Amino acid sequence: MRFINSFQNQFPTLKKVIIASLLIGFLASFLAISLKRITEHFEAILFLKANLNKVYFFLFPLIGLTVIYYLRYYLFKNKENKGIKEILESISSPSKNLPLYKIPSHFINGLLTVIFGGSTGIEVSTVVASATIGSIAQQKSGLLKQYQTEFICAGVAAGITALFCSPVAGILFTLEVISRKVNKILVLTTLLAVGVSSGLIYFLNEPTLFSISITTWHVYAIPYIILLGILAGVNSVFLTKSVLFIKTKFSKIENSFNKIGIATLLLGTTICFFPNLYGDGYHGIKEIFTHPNTTFSLTFFISIIGILILKPILTSITLASGGDGGVFAPSIVIGAFLGLFVATFVNTFLNANVIPINFIIIGMAALLSASIHAPFTALFLVCGITNDYTLFFPILMVCLVSKYTAKLIYPYTVYSYSLQLVKS
Repeated sequence: MRFINSFQNQFPTLKKVIIASLLIGFLASFLAISLKRITEHFEAILFLKANLNKVYFFLFPLIGLTVIYYLRYYLFKNKENKGIKEILESISSPSKNLPLYKIPSHFINGLLTVIFGGSTGIEVSTVVASATIGSIAQQKSGLLKQYQTEFICAGVAAGITALFCSPVAGILFTLEVISRKVNKILVLTTLLAVGVSSGLIYFLNEPTLFSISITTWHVYAIPYIILLGILAGVNSVFLTKSVLFIKTKFSKIENSFNKIGIATLLLGTTICFFPNLYGDGYHGIKEIFTHPNTTFSLTFFISIIGILILKPILTSITLASGGDGGVFAPSIVIGAFLGLFVATFVNTFLNANVIPINFIIIGMAALLSASIHAPFTALFLVCGITNDYTLFFPILMVCLVSKYTAKLIYPYTVYSYSLQLVKS
């Protein structure tokens, strides 16, 4: 009898939780798919025009960052977008909610940043906008106010699922990076939201980010995979410290137009020599998947090292000058080129006979794992965007090696460092 009475008392709240979770899943995944498709379309058009006329490599970032500045000043309450830090602040303090304007703010600013050449991606913009959908849902009903973290995680999981066609990655990202705790309601809201997102992906026949075929991998490649994991850990620390250092330096520049001017000059000049650094950089990965380099030459060495060093710097400049984004796409891009570099190097000088395409994929996961300290998210996310699980074991291994290498050198990510400041 007590059980029945308890269930009857909880049923109205549970019903609202279920309905809200389903709505959050639909809205967050629809937002993510829309932003992804619009960004891909316009980035391809503008990148092609810039390749035909190098002046656009300077003009496009200037336009994008300037428009973002005025939108933020006049439309979005003149508040800087802080990325995932905003979500962590909201979860750590029940009194802090994600306001409604964060949805259009991150959607529009993330889109403008990437299509106009800002060297980052839309992933973090999508995550924050999706989290805001969850936050708004819990604010609308007195019965649901206690479930702020659960609804935010539902929105984030649905957004990541839609972006990368990987439900498992969406769930794991919320657990490894956002919530870091589990309860029954969180599991319920997240599974429902991810279920709706997965259904929408299936209904719309969303393609994976990279369409490739992987046939096999060899056990003798394990030592080189471990080497790749160590190098990825080191490079991820460089990315993290670059973001923190350059943001600090740019914060001392009081005039916003000086920031935009400096960023435009640096972005334009660098992208002229390294076009693969334009926007999210996924076009560069598709290029090396199609035509992977097999010869180690001076030109190859300079181009790869340039990307490995300059991508973190340009990402940092983009974010520090007002662009919207994070380290998701940069990590995937840097990791892909690092994997190609390691494969080509060991094949040329050590006669390793490893498969370059495998190392490109493994490198993507390694760098992402090290950058966000989330090895299982990186594992399933990369398997999701390639729609292939052949490399499951080597990716798992390299993700763990890269994460703990990075933590050994520097214990913080861009996200956890920000959260540390909030708590201190």
